[in-house]
Amino acid sequence: MTAPGKVETAVLRRASAKRLVSADGRFSSRALFPFGESNDVEFYELWLAPHGREEAEAHPPGTRENLVVTAGSLELEVAGQRYELGEGDAIVFGADVPHAYTNPGHDACWMYLVMTYVNRGRG
Repeated sequence: MTAPGKVETAVLRRASAKRLVSADGRFSSRALFPFGESNDVEFYELWLAPHGREEAEAHPPGTRENLVVTAGSLELEVAGQRYELGEGDAIVFGADVPHAYTNPGHDACWMYLVMTYVNRGRG
């Protein structure tokens, strides 16, 4: 057990990581934080196949996503608004509404996502 306020070091090896894959195999995510902890922040690596689409339901009230595209292109729909992002582009949005990720390109889209919850880790 860790002392209060002490941060542990954790190496998350790619080879042993669990990747969550959508039913159609066109979207996947890999957690880049240790599971089993109740945190206000989560960090993910996302992959979206060419011409793939992933729809996300609304997260709890106050949830924010900060996403950066590291390869490929992305169309992000948030509450009826559409945003076009290319390699190196980033966006921060309220994720407490339905949203969808679409890859309009011929190449895979790779992204990193930080999800921030309001008071989730505090009990």
